[in-house]
Amino acid sequence: MSTELKTVEGITKESTQAMIDEVLELYPEKGKKKRAAHLAPNDQASGSACVKSNKKTVPGVMSARGCAYAGAKGVVWGPIRDMVHVSHGPVGCGWYSWGTRRNLMSGITGVNSFPMQFTSDFQEKDVVYGGDKKLATLLQEAKDLFPLAKGISVLSECPVGLIGDDINQVAKVAAKELDIPVIPCNCEGFRGVSQSLGHHISNDTIRDYIIETREFPEPIGPYDIALIGEYNIGGDAWSTKPLLEECGFNVKAVWTGDGEMDRIAATHQVKLNVIHCYRSMNYMCKVMEEKYGIPWIELNFFGPTKIRESLRKLAELFDDNIKAKVEAVIAKYDPQMQAIIDEYKPRLDGKKVMLYVGGLRPRHTINAYEDLGMTCVGSGYEFAHTDDYDRTASEMPDATVVYDDASEIEMEHFAHILKPDLIGSGIKEKYLFQKMAIPFRQMHSWDYSGPYHGYKGFPIFARDIDMAVNSPTWKLVEAPF
Repeated sequence: MSTELKTVEGITKESTQAMIDEVLELYPEKGKKKRAAHLAPNDQASGSACVKSNKKTVPGVMSARGCAYAGAKGVVWGPIRDMVHVSHGPVGCGWYSWGTRRNLMSGITGVNSFPMQFTSDFQEKDVVYGGDKKLATLLQEAKDLFPLAKGISVLSECPVGLIGDDINQVAKVAAKELDIPVIPCNCEGFRGVSQSLGHHISNDTIRDYIIETREFPEPIGPYDIALIGEYNIGGDAWSTKPLLEECGFNVKAVWTGDGEMDRIAATHQVKLNVIHCYRSMNYMCKVMEEKYGIPWIELNFFGPTKIRESLRKLAELFDDNIKAKVEAVIAKYDPQMQAIIDEYKPRLDGKKVMLYVGGLRPRHTINAYEDLGMTCVGSGYEFAHTDDYDRTASEMPDATVVYDDASEIEMEHFAHILKPDLIGSGIKEKYLFQKMAIPFRQMHSWDYSGPYHGYKGFPIFARDIDMAVNSPTWKLVEAPF
């Protein structure tokens, strides 16, 4: 956490509030009142949230949020590589079974993404008569097709909850008949205000059905840790896990990118949980702390400044052996990272970036951009909670705009006024800003690049940002509005 007040030339709390007031005038009075609480200038010194969050989206206003099903299926369960994952509902959402987030996985010859995903393909007759029998048949077929799968998750879509299908009972019966864990996750999309509830529900089902049902085959050691809230986007876990192991830690489980059910189930035996995506997995870390006495720590592996800070923060929880190894690793990679900065910073120094992503990256990536000489002039989350914005306040420059569950018109308005050199956001915002001739990077899935985590990822991050910002193609784009 930085103690030095960061500022941006030309940006004051008054200028940011005036910009916010302008965009609020575009709403009807009722909408204006509701949105006003979700837009504010950052108060870095306070270290606390300046906006309200985790509230229902204003009706009629486009939102970039996902639903509870997306949070459960797309984030938590889907990346587990040795389980069958069933989307129980219509194919409209079931297409998500094949994934959109590039959670890469290993261990299956010729396949590196989402190999065992199904949809029950709900039809009108299933809505009328129920889909329990269809689900039972699907579970049997899934076991026959993938006999080596370690378990099956059942993720319910909206119609399942509306008609009252009892997936819990079907899963209970199937688990006995198939002699395999079948885990029901009641994550209908209409539940909650965003995909964040899907994370929470998934954590609860892991707690109730998986955790403590296995033990690690290896002896327990003093440096055993688990990497929590790491989904292996673009191979990020394949950068972070080796880095931690180089520092002397034994990474016994990864939740859930490229994860294995048996190792997730045995995580109650580790000495420490290292959490990356706080929003999606803090519930589980708190459960394991309360039930098993396992402490946890949130770390940030984006950019050399935060990697260095995080590794030292982690080492302080262990002995001198680990501290020495961490310092050796930092000394090894610092010159390599400085070479990357020396190469790209002259081309990116002074450039401005606006960020709008899901649950952690607007605060985690700020320093990575700053390592390259860039300045963050706006940030916000799609589905964050107050504690996420508390953590963001100290990272964002003072007086810069913070927006929660931002609408397209708000983002467009801020971009017109702030004139960022780059926007880092999700796929839903990508094409709007490209039509505005603003360079863009997809910060959900790294625009088919990656990894971005760790020392292995920073050179790729720097290259991609440079290519986006300094591409000559933007001079050829004329906005049609």
